Amino acid sequence: MAKPKVIQLYRFNSSRSILDLFLFEKRAEGRAPRTIQDYEEKINAFFKKFPYALRSEKDLRHAVLSYFAEEMRSATFNLRRAYLKAFFSFLVREGAIAKNPIDFPRRKDEGRARAVPEEALRKLLEACNKKTFAGFRDYCLVLLILDTGTRPGEALRLKREDFDFASLEMTIPAEIAKTRRKRTLPLSPVVAKEIKKLLSLHPPEWRSTPVFCSYDGKELSERALAHRFKKYSQRIGHEITPYDLRHTFALFSLRNGMSPFALQRILGHADLSMTKRYLALTGEDLKREHEKATPIHEVVRKRVGKVEG
Repeated sequence: MAKPKVIQLYRFNSSRSILDLFLFEKRAEGRAPRTIQDYEEKINAFFKKFPYALRSEKDLRHAVLSYFAEEMRSATFNLRRAYLKAFFSFLVREGAIAKNPIDFPRRKDEGRARAVPEEALRKLLEACNKKTFAGFRDYCLVLLILDTGTRPGEALRLKREDFDFASLEMTIPAEIAKTRRKRTLPLSPVVAKEIKKLLSLHPPEWRSTPVFCSYDGKELSERALAHRFKKYSQRIGHEITPYDLRHTFALFSLRNGMSPFALQRILGHADLSMTKRYLALTGEDLKREHEKATPIHEVVRKRVGKVEG
């Protein structure tokens, strides 16, 4: 069987490029807009660095190995690998290349989530200037993610109608959920009160804009939010990302007695495999849990009682 000929199908600034066809397929599969954007960014980044990677099978293999030989965190390595492997598999199906050049495994990643210390969280909330719209919006957004564990990308696309303040609930519609599954989450009264206050600052013409929009009523991007968090981090002397708040919600919830199954539903994980990473508790957590759960106290107490009797 003849091998498919490698051709320069990938072209920048072309509406008919193979990348566009790949993204069309992902949209047809029902992938979330944020996922589509991530595919585009990761694939563009690779071909920007290696524009002639598809000139031949040898060039492609060399480009891929050079790209992944760079020093990077395991999580970054695995994320890039997943996006590019999916794209190259598409090229194989389209007959553009003979085989997928990514034939190496994922890197082992402990995936230990990081909880932000309470003192740092207080400093972050204090750093948000509640006298300005943008500062108060950030303040409310921090409260929301800490209270519900919502993904930052999902939170930024929430609309007024997604909140039911009477029932103290918030719904993440399927079309903005990363997993494309709708979920309804409980809201703490203090958080609901602050978000209602934020909505009262929206002029009437902002009725259809996201709740956590920019000062001029436009959708706020995750990149812009990350940039603001970077500035807050510099100000308080502790690095905090928007996603750290989601991790913090998960870890604090487990420490305070929430079951992994309830946490899975709230976080919107498809199964428990993603939730299990939050169970990788610190040594201090394990000692505290052991102290509460060990049967030795009960056994020793009963034994001492019998001896004394």
